[in-house]
Amino acid sequence: MSNANRTSPEPLPQPESGPPAPVRFDTKIAVLLRDDLETWQRLNVTAFLVSGLGSQLPEVVGEPYEDADGTPYLPMFRQPVLVFEGDKQMLVTAHARALSRALPRAIFTADLFATGNDHDNRAAVRAVPRDGLDLVGLAVYGPRNAVDKVLKGARMHR
Repeated sequence: MSNANRTSPEPLPQPESGPPAPVRFDTKIAVLLRDDLETWQRLNVTAFLVSGLGSQLPEVVGEPYEDADGTPYLPMFRQPVLVFEGDKQMLVTAHARALSRALPRAIFTADLFATGNDHDNRAAVRAVPRDGLDLVGLAVYGPRNAVDKVLKGARMHR
């Protein structure tokens, strides 16, 4: 039988409805926390770190929300925030990788636990050279594969 006489198989029928296919983002928002933080510190650091990304990168923020009664709510990130943990050296390594790839990033240092306002927070970071920062948290955003390389060796937060 020649190829000219063959017919291609008919496509399989597609379901008319069902759950939408999961969205796979080509970017990633990730937070890396030092593994020796108290629970309250982990939550606080994560909140502070991601606020930096949302304020400087409008593309990561979705549309405002509204409930069925028309009550408006603030917009949130358009994609999940993945939270990782690692030891102090992992933070230092990830920070260097994020810098070398010029990825948007936010940092939180141990000194910030002793301050109580934005002015003092910035002064505490400004007072320490980059290689001397006592990092307890890092947030990064960028292409999925670049963020994966920055976080290589970190584990998902439990």
